[in-house]
Amino acid sequence: MAGIDQTINDLADDFALLPDWEERISHVIELARALEPISDAERTEENRVRGCISRVWLVSEHRDDQPEKLYFRGDSDAHLVRGEIAMLLRIFSGRTPQEILSIDPKAVFERLGLREALTAQRSNGLFSMMNRIQQEARNAA
Repeated sequence: MAGIDQTINDLADDFALLPDWEERISHVIELARALEPISDAERTEENRVRGCISRVWLVSEHRDDQPEKLYFRGDSDAHLVRGEIAMLLRIFSGRTPQEILSIDPKAVFERLGLREALTAQRSNGLFSMMNRIQQEARNAA
């Protein structure tokens, strides 16, 4: 697995290859196809991410083969948000709490060039998801 900074750079490079924001948003939606599904039983208030317009659930877990790392799964009732989740999981899932906490969510947002593509409400939702991931990392550290 590439380092967390390299993964962010790779995503930014993918976006840079797309000529306009319509295609970039389509790419984000396409990323949703890679999401590992969560069960209906995991769609609980405890797993729900606050601050998102859409309903968003995020599940964090440790795996026996790499207990020092956090793995995330998530879902939403909105296609674009599912793509955002997939993008965030690509960056943060399978990382140690220290790696996750070393990343500034605003820097990720800037590096990916999302400011121009997302409405203020969507941006707030994305920050809420990143903050939740970092809260899970703080809890695990």
